[in-house]
Amino acid sequence: MTTSIKGDVRDISLSARGKDRIEWAAKDMPVLRLIRERFIKEQPLKGIRVSGCLHITTETANLAITLKAGGADLVLCASNPLSTQDDVAAALVSEYGIPTYAIKGEDEDVYYRHINAVLDHNPQLTMDDGCDLVSTIHTKRKDLIPTIIGGMEETTTGVIRLHSMEKQGVLKFPVLAVNDSDTKHMFDNRYGTGQSSLDAIIRSTNILLAGRTAVVVGYGWCGRGVASRAHGMGSNVIVCEVDPTRALEAVMDGYRVMPILEAAKLGDLFVTVTGDINVLDRAHMEVMKNGAIIANSGHFNDEINITELEKLAVSKRRVRDFVDEYTYADGRQVHLLAEGRLVNLSAAEGHPASVMDMSFANQALAAEYVLQHAKEMEPKVYTLPENLDKEIARLKLHAMGIGFDTLTAEQEAYLSSWESGT
Repeated sequence: MTTSIKGDVRDISLSARGKDRIEWAAKDMPVLRLIRERFIKEQPLKGIRVSGCLHITTETANLAITLKAGGADLVLCASNPLSTQDDVAAALVSEYGIPTYAIKGEDEDVYYRHINAVLDHNPQLTMDDGCDLVSTIHTKRKDLIPTIIGGMEETTTGVIRLHSMEKQGVLKFPVLAVNDSDTKHMFDNRYGTGQSSLDAIIRSTNILLAGRTAVVVGYGWCGRGVASRAHGMGSNVIVCEVDPTRALEAVMDGYRVMPILEAAKLGDLFVTVTGDINVLDRAHMEVMKNGAIIANSGHFNDEINITELEKLAVSKRRVRDFVDEYTYADGRQVHLLAEGRLVNLSAAEGHPASVMDMSFANQALAAEYVLQHAKEMEPKVYTLPENLDKEIARLKLHAMGIGFDTLTAEQEAYLSSWESGT
């Protein structure tokens, strides 16, 4: 065991516990294991400097181990001040020799000091979860741009920011939107966010979901997952949306749909999953019932207007871990979970390893793809090719012991023809 690797973690003595938990997660990540075995033989990332700004969890640790096994010279920092698992950060430094800058609960100054620490690595590849690394490069560390080959982005919010950068003509290197792969957003966002968000809400509050009215704000893949899991546990689900097609889909899926201002009067539990700002605003919080619980599963805490919540309250106290109670002048109390930060990683452990297996398989293959195709790529946002996406799905099915059909030559010919009719 070594403790001389650079990094900034809370307590290096936690490393043994972190290693045990990393190994436990690895048991449920067979696709990443298969990629790691190939990477060890082929060394596709040999000598490439990689800076990652990701949630420092057991699953991320297994990605990091895979990248290092493939030859990457890797450093990591946290992509959210509350998402770090301190024992995992310690293990990455002490047990696996990967410089890691991450402390759960770090303030904004420390957060950006850590980002700059991994950028001091002079990366050739970036890995982001929320685009903070790439945005910092483009605003305050432009000197790094000439040596950057490309990047990867893990989450919806980050992809939104990247598309904005591309549209404005300021993006200076290609970035693969890993989030847009089917084997990422269809599974990670839906099944991962759905389960882990409710896991965090239950852990932090110990409430019974059955019989309560749960308001899900946003009906993208994450919102679908949260609504489905809340419904499955007996909640009466209301969905709020701005997109008429998604709102219609929610109706067809059996949920009530209404404007947030109406839902605010009815909800016992609110979960935001939009990637936008102030979707729960003062007007909504003013009419919430006594005992309402507010949680955010979007990447940034901008989704809840916490400033206005502070103004509405006459007092505030921490009543449980990750639960702040705001008392209004009329005696009503509203409870905010995890300081409005993404609740599943702040108040629980994030997504289960089995779903992150596919997400991080996408990250690993995206890093390899960027290196192979950099000369053909422009400073734009790309998606991982469909054949690689389907290969991840195939490997996952194989690992689960599940077979699937393939087309016969006759069927392939029929689907590519136009001559046959009624």
